[in-house]
Amino acid sequence: AVGPIWKDGEHQEANKLASCYWKALDLAAGKDLTTIAFPNISTGVYGFPKKLAAEVALYTVRKWAEEEYDSSIKEVRFVCFDEENLTLYNKLINSEVV
Repeated sequence: AVGPIWKDGEHQEANKLASCYWKALDLAAGKDLTTIAFPNISTGVYGFPKKLAAEVALYTVRKWAEEEYDSSIKEVRFVCFDEENLTLYNKLINSEVV
């Protein structure tokens, strides 16, 4: 999935990023895949703030899973490029916030 370029947060960037995850999950489920892996979409050269990107990713995947509970997808992996992203994801995954 290709994510949005971060401009200033005033151009629906978070919604566009959420749409990347949602559409990728829909496509994977449509092919009866059981596992999908996501990198830290848009957080590199596209400049999306890492914490916000992690929150969007986790929230979107959880909402999608709630709505598509009978999907073939049984495992979602988040592949972190660096320690900062890994720390953010671990913290968010283990919290009730997202």
